Amino acid sequence: MPASPISPALSAFVDELDVLIRARYPLIYLVTWEEQRIDALLASLAESHGKALYTWSVTQGLRLLDNGRTAAAGPTDPSAALAAVEKLTEPALVVFKDFHPFLNDPAVIRRTRELARTLKSTFTTMVLVSPVLNIPVELEKEISVLDVPLPTIEDLLKLLREIVAVVREGKRAVIDLRNEEVEPLLKAALGLTLSEAENAFAKAIAKDQRLDAADIPLVLAEKRQLIRKSGLLEYYASSESFASIGGLQNLKAWLGQRTAAFTERARQFGLPAPKGLLLLGVQGCGKSLTAKAVASQWNLPLLRLDMGRIFSGLVGSSEENMRKAMRIAESIAPAVLWVDELEKSLAGIGSSGTSDSGVTARVFGTFLTWLQEKTAPVFVVATANRIDSLPPELLRKGRFDEIFFIDLPTTIERAQIFTIHLQRFGRNPDNFNVEELARRAEHYSGAEIEQVVVSGLYTAFAEGVELLQQHLVASLSETMPLAVTMREDIARLREWARTRTRPASKPEPERPGQIGIV
Repeated sequence: MPASPISPALSAFVDELDVLIRARYPLIYLVTWEEQRIDALLASLAESHGKALYTWSVTQGLRLLDNGRTAAAGPTDPSAALAAVEKLTEPALVVFKDFHPFLNDPAVIRRTRELARTLKSTFTTMVLVSPVLNIPVELEKEISVLDVPLPTIEDLLKLLREIVAVVREGKRAVIDLRNEEVEPLLKAALGLTLSEAENAFAKAIAKDQRLDAADIPLVLAEKRQLIRKSGLLEYYASSESFASIGGLQNLKAWLGQRTAAFTERARQFGLPAPKGLLLLGVQGCGKSLTAKAVASQWNLPLLRLDMGRIFSGLVGSSEENMRKAMRIAESIAPAVLWVDELEKSLAGIGSSGTSDSGVTARVFGTFLTWLQEKTAPVFVVATANRIDSLPPELLRKGRFDEIFFIDLPTTIERAQIFTIHLQRFGRNPDNFNVEELARRAEHYSGAEIEQVVVSGLYTAFAEGVELLQQHLVASLSETMPLAVTMREDIARLREWARTRTRPASKPEPERPGQIGIV
């Protein structure tokens, strides 16, 4: 076993791998990018078990790795290499690197299957190491798969200490990190491999010959590269805050109580990490804006899951894409995962068995299971406009901590929204009668109020004058809000949400003679 202390996550992985080797499992598949890290672990395991260590790659062939012995390189052809492994007479660990492309060859599949039967009666184990999981159907019962965990904070702390020691010994740069600044820097590097983290720290030092808290954005930039290269998630650099959202007092209060839920202090208190929210409501009333504001307010990275990227034309790849996206989100945790307009992603799930061979249903099942069972601190914010398209399994307690309904803004909230957008466009709200505008904007959503301000600005610009009250009043009179044109749909949505969800806003006091739209 490795002599240096390792993190609990890696220790659990090593223990599991050790058990499989001792149980004489013939084929083990390790999914990882970190060959160098795995090489060191397997070398320690081979030594502890008294086994020889061989490695194979298509460029270097089959080689014996032992400082005390020398051996010429063996065959580079995969079938010939498998035949050579079958002839080994000593107990061994044989590591095949990037072997997955050859598992599409019927001859290689057959040879591997025959080798698995032979190895069961020996003390030799074949270990496949690859960042891609590709197992043909013929080998599914022969191979055991293990996901190699990414570095934890403990692993990154060890790496950072090694880098700091080297830098200070050579007096090459200034290390200016207080104890309370170390954890944010390490959290910024979560989700990177040790090699990527080392590069990020080295880049931060090389930039100005110092390492301090100001380098956290630079490390986060490396994480954005990781997400971009995956092609499945989008990284949003959100600058929104709860102050950017008008109203929604109940929702803001609920989120405010959980602001410190991902800190070490919360873990010591015994608080479980919050799972997430499902936001239902009328279009344009702030659901997506809330997701952005949560990440910004909690100082967490915001990832957007686009279901369109999950589905692809290759059989089985959609399910693997979903699992990969979940792994990336967990590796970057704590984070906020934003799933926008969830009902569109799940459209047609009821007929999935006949329309797409059940791909949509399987992907949805993978997502549901992950929502229920995930232990990583990934806070999911899912939004939906139509409840009739959502499967009932999604709404069951345990998937989300709470389901909030975001209705059309009240009069007070509309006044707040006008104030926010006037300030956003550089105007002083005190120069406008926002209470009158709010009364005139009954049935308007927040997005429609924003467009009223934008339209008024265009009119004032065309006239060559400053924005005035009458410009906004005229813009209001020219707009037909969605709540009027879709009166029946909103009435059904409100009726459904009345007893099934929690209102995001405080109710508006009724006025004498007030007439609703439903």
